[in-house]
Amino acid sequence: MRTDSLFYKVFQTLPGTLFELLGHNSALAQNYTFKAIELKELAKRTDGVFLPKRDGDPIYFVEVQFQKDEDLYYRLMKEVFLYLGQNRWQHGWQAVVFWAKRSLDTGIPGCYDGEVQTGNLRSFYLDEITGTSNSIGLGLVRLIVEPEANVEQRIKQLERSARALPVAQQRNAIELIEQALVYKFPKRPWRELELMFGLTEWKQTRFYQEVSAEGYQKGHQEGRQEGVQEKQLEIALKLLECGLSIELVAEGTGLSAEQVQQLQQQSDQSSQN
Repeated sequence: MRTDSLFYKVFQTLPGTLFELLGHNSALAQNYTFKAIELKELAKRTDGVFLPKRDGDPIYFVEVQFQKDEDLYYRLMKEVFLYLGQNRWQHGWQAVVFWAKRSLDTGIPGCYDGEVQTGNLRSFYLDEITGTSNSIGLGLVRLIVEPEANVEQRIKQLERSARALPVAQQRNAIELIEQALVYKFPKRPWRELELMFGLTEWKQTRFYQEVSAEGYQKGHQEGRQEGVQEKQLEIALKLLECGLSIELVAEGTGLSAEQVQQLQQQSDQSSQN
């Protein structure tokens, strides 16, 4: 499941979203760097960590979950305490889990009651988030889990919020909206999505230009087989990053499932190096 990758892109582009979700001022994000950290003992990287730039501020470990996982809290806390020990951490910390919906959460194990009581371990449910009308970040979070019937209204609210951002941030926000739409409607043609939601700058964004079928068709018509293969792989990688399954990516690009799976493995290995 790669929906969490899309969610982490929201944090990367709009880091203030985390603090809004926690009920804090989004301006706190300027004091943090969002990044992946490597845990060598576990031979893995943890994707969602807000590292403070100032001494004394707490560190935030963020986990996003879109399916049931009875071991999630055990695994998360193992990673948290490993990092704190490795780095001889002296200040506060919080581990925050965002579930797509409450029914997926099997409950925090009793052995962590102390951490819950101190506020170090917290859980939130994305489909229960309210007060999103004036926040592009919170609106994007809701879009990811929004029922299909409500998507059009959510898109209109997000587009209004995006237009209110500084010009330098508007393009990134629109691209995030489009990526969320690709995830929610993986089988619908690009032009249909454009007409459905009236995103007037659709073809002007880098995201559209990189993954549009038009780019693939142009390379095919030029008859350069090597270029076509390269474009297929480029498109496939972008679609994987948006959260599409291996099967859908293979169907949409013309690659075999084995080729897409190999591309996925190469991408995961690259992110670990």
